[in-house]
Amino acid sequence: MRISVSSDMDEPVARLLVAELRRRGHDVREHGALRPGADARWAVCSEAAAREVTEGAADQAVVCCWTGTGASIAANKVPGVRAALCTDAATADGARRWNDANVLALSLRLTSEPVLKEILDAWFAAEPSQDPEDRQNVARVGRLDAARDAS
Repeated sequence: MRISVSSDMDEPVARLLVAELRRRGHDVREHGALRPGADARWAVCSEAAAREVTEGAADQAVVCCWTGTGASIAANKVPGVRAALCTDAATADGARRWNDANVLALSLRLTSEPVLKEILDAWFAAEPSQDPEDRQNVARVGRLDAARDAS
């Protein structure tokens, strides 16, 4: 899987994330502080990673900042992105399952190595729900994007 990863800070957990994704066999595209010379502002690098998902250059993205909040907000401004800030495996599972999230947002402050691995395990194991109500909710979010674009 092609995964875009951004971080506004070159923190050990961000480097661990990249290494863990590669260890799992993913093709990782780095943004922000993870790529020398790139713009590391959270709004810029999170947008860049998220945009690669909607443009088809990446299948999913992981965006990181100190709290994860700014990265998730910036990513969610890209039409077609459903970014979820996840601090544990159960939240990551639910985000993929019920929300068909295509961007994972992580906190550099809160995410330890064991928690990171648990979150990634849950994220990659979960499949988007085929329940009609869940699909209707995801479709509604898509219509919100379309309405925003039409404005």
